[in-house]
Amino acid sequence: MDALAWWSAAAITLQRFVLPLHCLLCGGPGDDGLDLCRDCAAELPRNRSCCARCALPLAVPAALCGQCQRHPPPWDAAWVPFRYAWPLDRLESRFKFGADLAAGRVLAALWRRELAADHPQLLVPLPLHPARLRQRGYNQALELARPVARTLQVPVRHDLLLRTRATKAQTELGAIARRRNVRGAFAAKPGVAWPGHVALLDDVMTTGATLAECARVLRRAGVRRIDVWALARAPMSRA
Repeated sequence: MDALAWWSAAAITLQRFVLPLHCLLCGGPGDDGLDLCRDCAAELPRNRSCCARCALPLAVPAALCGQCQRHPPPWDAAWVPFRYAWPLDRLESRFKFGADLAAGRVLAALWRRELAADHPQLLVPLPLHPARLRQRGYNQALELARPVARTLQVPVRHDLLLRTRATKAQTELGAIARRRNVRGAFAAKPGVAWPGHVALLDDVMTTGATLAECARVLRRAGVRRIDVWALARAPMSRA
């Protein structure tokens, strides 16, 4: 072990001695290097049976769900390792709306342990409008993307896809209204030479309307393969 690795390990050991791991959900002792206990971690809802194209949870895995057969999305594949359900939804809500960065670190660590097999050349987190960014103080998609990018040794850029107008919060809208809400709300930065394979990254995928609009923008910019990555997928799309 070199000196840098030794000091890094020593710092982690000291930190855990001073601030022991504790479960953010039940308050019990943390386990396996996470601020989650073993029982709460075991309840995390994996998304292992889903549509390969949009990651919608299904009874059995399929290359295309019924929705994707009727209306194929404007991306090529999806990787979403969890379902948006208890207890992951509680951690996500605390991170996204409660500025709980400890919950964000747990979510990022969980995502890094469920890595996709096919790596893109670039990760692009979905951007927030400047007004929303000032209000929240951070972009949750970017904060999750950074540790994932470090693990994969893939670059992440948050300045190439721009949110050009403010929109209503998607959580308040149904599927059709979501598509209308984000139409024309994004643009690619001019003069950028995009790589051939890009992954768009967000925290939660519900109907996929925002990811679809961003994928169309990247397709027009010349990206040949577009994947969508999200931490969690809502079990059902709302009409």
